Amino acid sequence: MNFLPTKARGWLATDTPHTRLQAKLGAVYRLVRRFLLNPMGVIGLSLVAIITITALLAPWLPLADPIGQSLGDRLLAPSGQHPMGTDTLGRDILARVVYGARPTLAIIALVLLISAPVGLIIGAAAGLWGGWTDTILMRLADVFLAFPRLILAIAIAAALTSGLWTAVIAIALTGWPPYARVARSEASASRHAEFIQAARSMGVSRLRLLLRHAVPLCLPSAIVRAALDAPGIVIIVAGLGFLGVGLPPPAPEWGAMVSEGRSIVYEAWWVSTIPGVMILLLSLGFNFFGDALRDVIDPGVK
Repeated sequence: MNFLPTKARGWLATDTPHTRLQAKLGAVYRLVRRFLLNPMGVIGLSLVAIITITALLAPWLPLADPIGQSLGDRLLAPSGQHPMGTDTLGRDILARVVYGARPTLAIIALVLLISAPVGLIIGAAAGLWGGWTDTILMRLADVFLAFPRLILAIAIAAALTSGLWTAVIAIALTGWPPYARVARSEASASRHAEFIQAARSMGVSRLRLLLRHAVPLCLPSAIVRAALDAPGIVIIVAGLGFLGVGLPPPAPEWGAMVSEGRSIVYEAWWVSTIPGVMILLLSLGFNFFGDALRDVIDPGVK
């Protein structure tokens, strides 16, 4: 972070902050600096950032219509006019790949915004309160963990109508138990800590104790878990699209594009290979980023 002025770096890196704001900004500065020293983390973040920025800017990029058909241009190999070729309906694969990143990234964001907070609160409540609350909530989590996540998501998606929110609901309903398990473990370990006992002795309510003390304590692990969970969501979204229970056609979606080209992979390899490579790159990016973030936030965990 050498782009910052020397005075600003010294102010952030000081061991004797004068205000709470300076202490918080200093902690963030040290985390970012450690993260930037991890080359794989930087590569992963760069991959995710490039794909995300390109998807966000898609309407303003010089791309063809992602759903526009031209049967006279069917299965054209990559060329100057179509850098990634065309599919069985003559649609430009480059445009479909770029636009296909948008629903995938939107589903990832929405699923994490739903499943992570729900799992965090449920797990923190189970660990902090214990007793019958812990038993009921963890047995509920065990019910969802007993089924393979992809299979359960497919069953839920198949029972509902196809669409973005169907995919979000299907994946989010199966995604909260791991967050609950991690949060429950951390909250349970600090249940008898001195600051928790002091808050109880002051008459702090159970809900306030949960939201103001237990949840913030489990938040760093939940953030790391979310980063490591993103690659699995990418695969599930692609799996739903591949099986035809994701976004309805003709909306561009990577899994559906792979499914469309699997029967002609030897004649037109680009139809399924290119979206498959994009699924791989986005998954690797989130994996590298999540591993580096885990090492930065909790360097003792390997």
